[in-house]
Amino acid sequence: MAKYDPKSLLPEEFINDEEIRETLRYADENKHNVALIDEILEKARPVKKGSGCYCRGLTHREASVLLACDIPEKIERMYEIAEEIKLAFYGNRIVLFAPLYLSNYCVNGCVYCPYHLKNKHIARKKLTQEEVRQEVIALQDLGHKRLAIEAGEDPVNNPIEYILECIHTIYSVHHKNGDIRRVNVNIAATTVENYRKLHEAGIGTYILFQETYHKESYLKLHPTGPKHDYDYHTTAHDRAMQGGIDDVGLGVLFGLELYRYEFAGLLMHAEHLEAVYGVGPHTISVPRVKKADDIDPAAFDNSISDETFAKITACIRLAVPYTGIIISTRESEQTRSKLLRLGVSQVSGGSRTSVGGYAGYSPEERPHDTEQFDVSDQRSLDEVVRWLMEHGHIPSFCTACYREGRTGDRFMSLCKSGQILNCCHPNALMTLTEYLVDYASDETREIGYRLIEEELKRIPRDRTREIAAEHIEAIKNSNARDFRF
Repeated sequence: MAKYDPKSLLPEEFINDEEIRETLRYADENKHNVALIDEILEKARPVKKGSGCYCRGLTHREASVLLACDIPEKIERMYEIAEEIKLAFYGNRIVLFAPLYLSNYCVNGCVYCPYHLKNKHIARKKLTQEEVRQEVIALQDLGHKRLAIEAGEDPVNNPIEYILECIHTIYSVHHKNGDIRRVNVNIAATTVENYRKLHEAGIGTYILFQETYHKESYLKLHPTGPKHDYDYHTTAHDRAMQGGIDDVGLGVLFGLELYRYEFAGLLMHAEHLEAVYGVGPHTISVPRVKKADDIDPAAFDNSISDETFAKITACIRLAVPYTGIIISTRESEQTRSKLLRLGVSQVSGGSRTSVGGYAGYSPEERPHDTEQFDVSDQRSLDEVVRWLMEHGHIPSFCTACYREGRTGDRFMSLCKSGQILNCCHPNALMTLTEYLVDYASDETREIGYRLIEEELKRIPRDRTREIAAEHIEAIKNSNARDFRF
């Protein structure tokens, strides 16, 4: 029988079923062990270190104890510490992005996704390069600077050459004051050679959701197609790292399998990346199964409540304090509002999950014929930006770290020392100013200018504050853009 080893490159060893089951037994035995819970919570807290902060994080076993705990005051303490950690390392900034669906052609048989091969009534579409260009212009006109491109797995219709061509097209579009400055990629598991090509194309983060770490369930949920290969899929991030991509994103689709099993597996995957490559996941996404075309979430009997979802998010922040936690428009405004104080640092806004869902449509129109899932939060980007600011957050369109080479272990070393705020806070204010000047409604612009004025005062270094203020004035009074620390 395989033994648990986070340094192994074999999925049955770094995502070890026996270790997960033992972890869940340990969590059940200790979920009311107040002394142990307090010890774990104390370990999770951020600690002042010089001018910055430091967090030790939690092991998958420690975090699983917290997730199993049902003592109300301890859960509230988890939430308080999750917010502490998020503010210590990411401040009150929330990064904004949008998905861009390139093609829904797919050869897999995934039973939770409407793009599965057997679905014969969904419209199949693949964007031409001119259509990609029009989508990018539409996204730029909304104010987006960061995209996550999505495509089904189809070696004929969506080969790596097509993906690379789309990336080149996206980066080449310069419309008015708009530019897409970071393209994250969410495509199927592929080879080291293809990951190297994506790295050379200048992508940001490579994102791939595991969907479920429970191997038996995984094989049933992916009955046909190349995605059926659990081992190949589970080791995709290793190959991405080997291909030079040092920012990778993890995620599971909560609702497919028992959430505590998935949670432990997710954290073990993060521990594996840290153990082997010295850098954990740049992002962790926590999507839930949603209705879509021929997919009914009720067909899956492992759905989780909003309360459980909140606890999962908070426990991820405690366990992996330096990762970016992403909540998409799968979730409602109410759910996203709650999770923002529990560690979330990235949200999508004004999203469309259709192929060709942006160009030619007003903010109120939503094409449904090629949607991958129903969007719960259907507000425009302007409404999301204004909502964030009204709740004391700084909407950030910053991509400076990626373009300044602060990725992988370089980003993590700055983040773990608490120094990343020195760059990210002023960069967020400058990119928010760009949005307000170029795209915002009058109401949003007024709220934003007041917020920026107050936030400038919080920049501790005099010279940094002066430079940021100068750049903000230049953005307001000219077409000068893309200042960054």
